[in-house]
Amino acid sequence: MKIRSLFVVFLFVAASSANAKTSLLLIGNKSEDTLSFVDTATLKEVAKTATGRGPHEVVATPDGRTAFVANYEGPGDSISVIDVPAQKESSRIELGEHRAPHGLVLNSTATKLYATCEKSQTVIEIDVESKQIVRSFNTGQKGTHMLAITPDDRTIYTADIGSGTATVINLENGEVMTHIKTDAECEGIDVSPDGKQVWTSNRAADNLSVIDSATNKVVATIGCAGFPIRVKFTPDGKQALVPCAKSNELAVFDVETRKEIKRVSTGSMPVGVLVEPGGRRAFVAYTGDSTVAVFDLETMEETAKIPSGKQADGMALATFTD
Repeated sequence: MKIRSLFVVFLFVAASSANAKTSLLLIGNKSEDTLSFVDTATLKEVAKTATGRGPHEVVATPDGRTAFVANYEGPGDSISVIDVPAQKESSRIELGEHRAPHGLVLNSTATKLYATCEKSQTVIEIDVESKQIVRSFNTGQKGTHMLAITPDDRTIYTADIGSGTATVINLENGEVMTHIKTDAECEGIDVSPDGKQVWTSNRAADNLSVIDSATNKVVATIGCAGFPIRVKFTPDGKQALVPCAKSNELAVFDVETRKEIKRVSTGSMPVGVLVEPGGRRAFVAYTGDSTVAVFDLETMEETAKIPSGKQADGMALATFTD
């Protein structure tokens, strides 16, 4: 009986070990050309790897095993491919004529990677398996910087800083459908979880544009002082978080009422913002302080700070089975 009990315990431990998961926060340190790996439980950096020049944005596959980093500054415009379990760069995708890659997004099946290329005014589509560019879309807009994809994978919206527009790309037929006039220096952009709204942050105008995705028309403009530079919906779609880079604040908006409901002081130059899938915590990159702050989304209070490399910016979460 004792031997049998020990065997059962052994099987339980073995099964638990086999299903153990590791969750890492990946932080692009854009002024030192590195990517930090931070344990999300301990909030301690566990590794760092070199990237290309100016790693601005990061995205990870749903299985958490691969990440992509946009090396924005060139020369040698590229996207780094990261082996997350190994905690190192495994290769680079060279982009040729497509210059200054910045915003990154994966489709829902993680078979296609999309990247804005600011200097060439394009969005490129990369096959994740082959790591080859398979399509490109010419926005014809100045400063095509960030992008977001609808939940049905049919449409991409880009934020075009220099033109003050949001470009709409139909991924089914490859057509650039329209350029929606937002306001001055449209930089941040996100699609609501239900796909019905697109919000942009217009940093020079100190406001947000709300776009109806059914009509691709601006249906509301919301004031947001302090140089709003990004916008990110919470997973339940009830709130939108907006880092304000010049006032050093994080603004919180109620999506239904389109009203600002809270404003929290931050460190220097908050830029990148990321929300955990469960909606319990948010991470905000204080680029000026080279730190990432952790916020409790129930209280909207800062609960911790994570030292990063020089000038933290884009982030991604990667959870994988060991």
